[in-house]
Formats: sequence, C-alpha cells, structure tokens
Amino acid sequence: MAVLAGKPAPDFTAAAVMEDGSINGTFNLKEYIGDDYGLVFFYPLDFTFVCPSEILAFHNRMNKFKELGVKVVAVSVDSEHTHAAWRNTPTAEGGLGPVDFPMVADKTKQIARDFDVLIEEEGISLRGTFLIGKDGNVWHQYVNFLPLGRNVDEFVRLVEALQFHEEHGEVCPAGWNKGDAGMKADAAGVADYLSKNADKL
Repeated sequence: MAVLAGKPAPDFTAAAVMEDGSINGTFNLKEYIGDDYGLVFFYPLDFTFVCPSEILAFHNRMNKFKELGVKVVAVSVDSEHTHAAWRNTPTAEGGLGPVDFPMVADKTKQIARDFDVLIEEEGISLRGTFLIGKDGNVWHQYVNFLPLGRNVDEFVRLVEALQFHEEHGEVCPAGWNKGDAGMKADAAGVADYLSKNADKL
C-alpha cells in the first residue's frame, strides 16, 4: 500500500452530492478545501452495514470539525444518484438522512486507486481516512479492513494535534489530547517531557 503521509494529497474532480442535497457534477477536492484542512474518508458502499454508522458519526461531529476549520469529504464507488437516494432515506429505514458534507461518486474507481484504498477484485474501497493539512499534504492516513468501523473522535484529536504543532512548534507525544503538554523536538525536550510524564504513558 502506498504511504501518502508527508506527500501531496491526490486531487480529483468527480460528481458529488453536496450538503444541501444538490448534485455538483464537477466537484473538485482542492477547490472545495481551499485554505482549510481536509478530511477525506472512503467507505465501501451505500446501503450497507458499518458504513452508515461511520457516516453519521462524522455528521454528528461536523460542528466540531467546522470549529476547527476542517472540510470533510466522503467518497465511495456508488453513483451520485445512489448517494442522493441514501440521503433521502430516513435513518429508521437504514438511510442517512441529510448529512453535512459532500458525498463523492467515484464511479471510475480512480480516486480510490489514487489514494491506494481500492480492493480491485471487489471493486470497492477500504475504510481509508486521510487528514490533509493547509499545505496540501497528507498528515495522517488510516485504513481499516471492511468489518472494522472507525473511531471518528480520533480524527478530531489528530486535527487538534496538528494545530497545536503548527501554533507552538512542538511535537505531540503518545496519547496527546488538547490541553496536554507538548514536547520540544530535541534531546533536552524529550528528557524534560519524560521526567514528568513517563509513568502516565
């Protein structure tokens, strides 16, 4: 599998169902993200099992992502019309209802190939998630096999960690959460941090 962390995020243009339910036939990732952070997540298929729980978990945290300046984008190999139908199906009937981020139709499967999350023999993507910084590079990539759902709160934590690093110039040690101390990236910084926190790790 390709390691994209530290490299420019692949760009793409494809049809997408937007937050307001309209269809944008030429949705472009870089144009949509603009000067914000991006969080692109792939899921296997509409009208399936683990997928709606993940999509709704992202949707339910959109106020927090917006507060952090993050644009969230979902991608699967389904058509934009299937996305729209799923959004128009109530959650009590296995649907999503309206969700507050674009759902991209990767009908050619090229987007999943570019991010290297496509299962070629099945024609669907793994549960890949990519955090894109304001520099356009991938700062974090995370891939689950099909049965394992994601913990969406972890992506909130990672955005906060990236922003802490950008603001303070320090690195984020294991288990870092917002409000915790960072670490200076030198030998003295490591020694200082571990002298105070080693037993808590």
